[in-house]
Amino acid sequence: MPSKRFAWPLMSNNVTRDDLDSIIKYLSSDDPRLTNGPAVESFEDAWSKWLGVDHTVMVNSGSSANDVSMLALRYLRGNGQVIVPPLTWVSDIASVLHAGLEPVFVDIELATLAPSAENISAHVTNETRAVFLTHVLGINAITEQHRNLFDSSDDFALIEDVSESHGAMAQERLAGSLGWLSNFSFYYAHHMTTMEGGAICTSDPAAYETLRMLRSHGLVREIKNDLLRSKLIDSHPDLNSDFIFRYAGHNMRPIEIQGILGLAQLKHLDERNKSRKRNFELFLRGLDESRFLTELALQGQCNYAFILILREKNLAMRDRIESTLHTQGVEFRRGLSGGGNQLRQPYLKEAGFRFSLDKFPNVEHVHHFAWYIGNYPEISTEQIHWLCELLNTI
Repeated sequence: MPSKRFAWPLMSNNVTRDDLDSIIKYLSSDDPRLTNGPAVESFEDAWSKWLGVDHTVMVNSGSSANDVSMLALRYLRGNGQVIVPPLTWVSDIASVLHAGLEPVFVDIELATLAPSAENISAHVTNETRAVFLTHVLGINAITEQHRNLFDSSDDFALIEDVSESHGAMAQERLAGSLGWLSNFSFYYAHHMTTMEGGAICTSDPAAYETLRMLRSHGLVREIKNDLLRSKLIDSHPDLNSDFIFRYAGHNMRPIEIQGILGLAQLKHLDERNKSRKRNFELFLRGLDESRFLTELALQGQCNYAFILILREKNLAMRDRIESTLHTQGVEFRRGLSGGGNQLRQPYLKEAGFRFSLDKFPNVEHVHHFAWYIGNYPEISTEQIHWLCELLNTI
């Protein structure tokens, strides 16, 4: 076991002094507007350009992005089922439930940490309205087989969760640019941050207008398209045009400071992502492949946190790893995204769902025998070599 010791927190706040100065400069201006306004719109435009989509709707969190997306799905495509992985953050599944839709769970593949196209196809029914895929910890979830499946049918939509994967590539395009909708989180330790904050992206103009209304109480005045807005206003002559609520929406608007910070962070995103990618590949190359699963799908990866998966089920080894990491000051989380298998969580049991866990062997393996460890641009090659040596000698 290596004698040297490094402090290794799970997350490193990536807000720079320059980022903070941009906020201070704005707050020091004459009468700065704080609620959703021009800075948010500027960030939306910049994010759309970076991602390669037509529209972005910024919201106050990644969880809100999920909720708004699922409500838009229900209003535009009707009630029904949404295929989801059991390895994801709770808000993905909660948003399906909140919208009155039915989640259908499909086990993951260990290489991509996402359901295969073949397994998804086996669960598609006449009630399927969408497939909600998560790009887990920077690993691309969408293969060529997925693209063929989604392109072959107009009956259901692809919705991407890219909360942990800003900059990952899917089929030579940025993850988040392939789906009908895609959701991002800008939590403080993600690839880039707006403190809290999130976004929904789309190139569908009808979806865009619906998302804007749902973000802001369902108000018709939020519609950008003049013709559509006028049509809806004219159809309700008994109502004040400033207060026509097309949907039972929410207030999920961001604030101007989030837009300002997003613009500052976006300038450095691509460069910082190069370090994340390099760190992760170095980490995987350094692991003992007889102990740890190293055959993850690396094409297009943009790692958020180091992924460590035991090759075999071994409770004694699991406990030694956790004890050693604790002792050495390396923070970790078992189960990867969302703490592992969401099917074990009490909120689903209270909602009346019952599952046979042996039908989900891969997510069960991850739940018990996988961890994530912090990856951020400041980590040195020396630190990564040290961590691999530590893990390989346990």
